[in-house]
Amino acid sequence: MKLPRRAFLHLAAGAVALPATSRTARAQAYPTKPVKLIVGFGVGGAPDILSRLIGQSMSERLGRPFVIENRTGAGGNIAAEMVVKALPDGYTLLLAGSPNAINATLYDKLNFNFIRDTTPVVGIANALNLLLVNPSVPAKTVPELIAHAKANPGKLNMASIGIGSVPHMAGELFKMRAGVDLVHVPYRGALEALTALIGGQVQVLFLSMLASMPHVLAGKLRLLAVTTGVRSDLLPDVSRVDKFLPGYEATTSWGISVPRNSPAKIVDLLNKEINAILADGMIRKHLHDEGATVLGGPPADFGKLIAEETEKWGKVVRAVNLKPE
Repeated sequence: MKLPRRAFLHLAAGAVALPATSRTARAQAYPTKPVKLIVGFGVGGAPDILSRLIGQSMSERLGRPFVIENRTGAGGNIAAEMVVKALPDGYTLLLAGSPNAINATLYDKLNFNFIRDTTPVVGIANALNLLLVNPSVPAKTVPELIAHAKANPGKLNMASIGIGSVPHMAGELFKMRAGVDLVHVPYRGALEALTALIGGQVQVLFLSMLASMPHVLAGKLRLLAVTTGVRSDLLPDVSRVDKFLPGYEATTSWGISVPRNSPAKIVDLLNKEINAILADGMIRKHLHDEGATVLGGPPADFGKLIAEETEKWGKVVRAVNLKPE
């Protein structure tokens, strides 16, 4: 899907279709009832935990419940469509991010266009992933893994937590940049993928630090590199993939979006309050300890990030002709 750069301006101006007096009146009273934060992934996972962290803080700051609703399925598309079709009144929010950017190209028959049909509110966090191998793999660095894979084409299995997931896309981007043949084996979630990697059914996995570091520290897995484009404060002595494959980066971004034409003053209020939450030292430490970098900033920054990721991952999806499960 080719994305017009004018989409950024469209997002920024999304609220102009509503009468100014109506927007102002609603924004001044907002919120007068519970606000729903829709999450496209299951209870207990990183997106759910992040949503509950933000939702609880917003409830405390604005005096109304921010209720988390987990609407799983289709890689987050069910949740996204629910929000796209909701009233643009500020009472239905979406935890949006990298999965939505990937899905824009992975699914060719969506009933919505995510960039066109949503308005960005704020970026929350950007989480790193780790390049992991089973200890039986005779590679202790990224160049050694690439050399080993090239010497054994099609003999190394690469796990993921599902077709089109960020870990899968991280692996596909690695394969493209390194010119190696790894056999993709999708699993239903992180637990299953990690179990297969520890057991030796697969040899390579890209996964979040939060899910995988306990196994690295226990000696069950070998950590080769992080997928960020900058040095990680949490893992300062661990190499980055981009040192050997220039330009490589595969992180997971999250933020908040609302339906298109949501009142501008409500978007601004949500942005202001979430930025204040992200400035809190305890919140920043919590996210940092889970391998995430705080984002924040104006709505346009998150809109730009989503558009850039949509373009980036769209190229990978098309290059390897990926199809959803």
